[in-house]
Amino acid sequence: MNKLESANQINAFLGPVIKHAGLKLRYRITVDPPLADDRDWERPDVLVEFAGPDASLLLERGAELLRSLELLAMEMLHLPGNEHEKISFDCMGHRKARIEELRLSARVAADKVRETGAPYNFAPMSSRERRIVHLALRDEHDLRTESDGEGPRRSVVLYPKDYKSAPPQPAFRRRR
Repeated sequence: MNKLESANQINAFLGPVIKHAGLKLRYRITVDPPLADDRDWERPDVLVEFAGPDASLLLERGAELLRSLELLAMEMLHLPGNEHEKISFDCMGHRKARIEELRLSARVAADKVRETGAPYNFAPMSSRERRIVHLALRDEHDLRTESDGEGPRRSVVLYPKDYKSAPPQPAFRRRR
């Protein structure tokens, strides 16, 4: 599916959802948005930006509603997990603020790992947010990052470069 078709399908999806939910929202869909200074972290093919009197509702509880709309749009488009970064939903600059928050958290964690020599476990986060943490720490040559866990509990672990991590444990053990 091409970008324009995706944008049109997102528009056809969002219009009725917003209307039937009774939300006072406007949205703008941009295909191939211009690269901003923070777009090294995300380069979507389609950007959906929300505004309006009910915009703050999208950002409550850690932007749960905004993320849910984005996820539903990705499912509707049948995007595989490795292509989720092609679509991005934002509201009132939330995405940029969240990227900066993750970058700052990565710097603080790096200092803590250097100080203690112990691994640092980030809270579980989406694949997009984990990618941002990995990118934020990519130039820290004395440290390394790994993703750990499964599904919604997957997170980033930051290690000193030569730290020997435990081998992964099997999800279950066979009975004999």
